Amino acid sequence: MGPPRIPLPRVVAFGGGHGLAANLTALRRITDRLTAIVTVADDGGSSGRLRAELGGLPPGDLRMALAALCGDDESGRTWADVLQYRFPGNGSLGGHAIGNLLIVGLWERLGGDPVAGLDMVAKLLGARGRVLPMSAVPLEIEAEVVGLDPRAPDEIAVVRGQHRLAMTTAQVRTVRLLPTDPPASRQAVRAVHDAEYVVLGPGSWFTSVIPHLLVPDLASAILKTRARRVLALNVRPDDETKGASAARHLELLAEHAPELRLDVVLADARFARDDPHLESYATSLGAELVIADVAARDGSARHDPFRLASAYAEIMGV
Repeated sequence: MGPPRIPLPRVVAFGGGHGLAANLTALRRITDRLTAIVTVADDGGSSGRLRAELGGLPPGDLRMALAALCGDDESGRTWADVLQYRFPGNGSLGGHAIGNLLIVGLWERLGGDPVAGLDMVAKLLGARGRVLPMSAVPLEIEAEVVGLDPRAPDEIAVVRGQHRLAMTTAQVRTVRLLPTDPPASRQAVRAVHDAEYVVLGPGSWFTSVIPHLLVPDLASAILKTRARRVLALNVRPDDETKGASAARHLELLAEHAPELRLDVVLADARFARDDPHLESYATSLGAELVIADVAARDGSARHDPFRLASAYAEIMGV
């Protein structure tokens, strides 16, 4: 009889969009006890159109998370492709992803219960993990920015809406959610308390990472959980953080969640290399700085899923 099998860790990953999808692709290589908690403030593209027409949560980031959790077999890959497929053309279906329509259709059929609908899609796909919205209601992001008007470069202005914020050329200073005291998904709060590791990032800093810390009950769960808190930095500044250093990313997080403490900050070697302040900033948040080569080999701003999985395996002792 061989040695006893060590249970795989229970991991919660926060985020939205491509950053979360990449993170899930890496994490599912080391555990199937995985829960994705997803932002629900998207108001652009297919999600924005469905949100405006039908109300309810925007499905796009939830769809991407589900696709990332599909199995590696032929059926899983096929379902992932189907979920992500968008109808062509400029008609009423043009630009809509099949997965968005499937999720919204199930929500309508199930009386608007978003978690039940997502669980049903996950079962259909054979997903290796669970996908939950961070809030039970659709949210809006509002940001204070500087430099929106070139004629008044030092003037503070307000940009409302995730899509407008993602497209702005101004420098983002702070973000907040509307409503300002949104209800957290109770299943998401429970998952955080039950986790052994919670992972923030990578992803768009102001629209995918920080918003989780602005939902009061969810933020409280992140602060109080017994899980180890891991922050995965982007491999370089994104369009929202425009030239910010790795340490500045930590500073922005702390400005929006002053009580947050971390156990590990994971940074790509290139992004960390030229930042003499990163380690002291990580230490100030209670974290060990782990530097690893996790960037994609093609020079893009993406993480390599295999390298990222290896770094997580080392952090989590898998």
